Amino acid sequence: MKIMSTRLAAPGLAALAGALILSGCVKNDEGASTTIKVTSSADACDVAEATAESGTVRFDVENTGDKVTEFYVLAEDGLSIVGEVENIAAGASRDLTVQLQPGDYYTVCKPGMVGEGVGKADFSVTGKELEVSENEQEAIDTAVANYTAYTKTQIGELVTGVKNFTDAYKAGNDDEARRLFPLARINYERVEPTAEQFGDLDPKIDYRKPGAEAEGLPFTGFHRIEMDLWIDQAKANYPGEDITPLDAAGRAEVADQLVADVQALYDEVHADDFELTIDNITNGAIGLLDEVAAPDGKLPGEEDEFSHTDLYDFYANVEGAEVAYNAVREIAESKGDDGADLVAELDEQFAAMKDLLATYGSYESGFVSYDTVDQDKRNELGAQLSALSEPLSQLTHTVLGVDPAE
Repeated sequence: MKIMSTRLAAPGLAALAGALILSGCVKNDEGASTTIKVTSSADACDVAEATAESGTVRFDVENTGDKVTEFYVLAEDGLSIVGEVENIAAGASRDLTVQLQPGDYYTVCKPGMVGEGVGKADFSVTGKELEVSENEQEAIDTAVANYTAYTKTQIGELVTGVKNFTDAYKAGNDDEARRLFPLARINYERVEPTAEQFGDLDPKIDYRKPGAEAEGLPFTGFHRIEMDLWIDQAKANYPGEDITPLDAAGRAEVADQLVADVQALYDEVHADDFELTIDNITNGAIGLLDEVAAPDGKLPGEEDEFSHTDLYDFYANVEGAEVAYNAVREIAESKGDDGADLVAELDEQFAAMKDLLATYGSYESGFVSYDTVDQDKRNELGAQLSALSEPLSQLTHTVLGVDPAE
């Protein structure tokens, strides 16, 4: 993992306060026009209608809870953000207007604006396909706005996941902490290239022991706690070192530091001047797969060297890459026959990669320990990863007409 100190900006991207976010770039006079009432409370997200016709859909969101809330429309994958309205104060109402193509979506509210949200429900759109606009800048602005919102959502969920994980660890509930360790990492692994933009936060949060020592940095974050939770494996991995369990004070110190660093990351991505560019998205997708294949990454089994939970990270990296790809998919597809061919290939290879990974488990049921995956099976995973990475490496060039290496 590289340390990057510069923040990348998107010149000319207006701050979107939830007023109008488009699903694709469609003509404003296309399709139906529908208004749907949404009530967000402390523990529910009641959407008056679960279906709508394609076209303009306005969600009238009322916050009846006692915390500021957000409302999201998510794509079929349950991760990509189609539209969102945030900062809805208790007792206030806000509108979210989106242009929706036919398909399957989800709706969800997020009281407190952190965590996974409440009341996630299916939402379907029927009717005719909407005509896509040829305004490419509009498409780019939409992709950037939606992916930025997705990034903020993932980091918000990371905050609560890390808090639950570290609370169990500090309390000495090691079995629960071991169960939560790979789950707490999912949101981070989905957006890791963004986290790497902020100086020393990625090293603090996610550096492995050899990387931290090579750069003369304190060994902190996820992997420091991982080493303590799987102490016998740590001793086996580093037989010449005096590795001893942390006491209660030591646990509290590393746990509290991780919580503070994740909160700092949250503050960075929610700052007024946080911006992403279209090439952050396309190159970020490529970078997420590079994270998997790197010599100290998931495919070789080096990322989670003590817990062997690498397959959780692997799957999350692929998910994150797919969300980034989907954010610019329509732009790529509009680039003539080459763009359409690339989209068809990527759709196929993403599906094949996820299907193969699913043979090893899931977040819900758990993935197999990676040390039980023999070299032949790892080679099979590597071959599919290469089949996906090769066309994905063309994404930036296709969307922007530039070589990603430039």
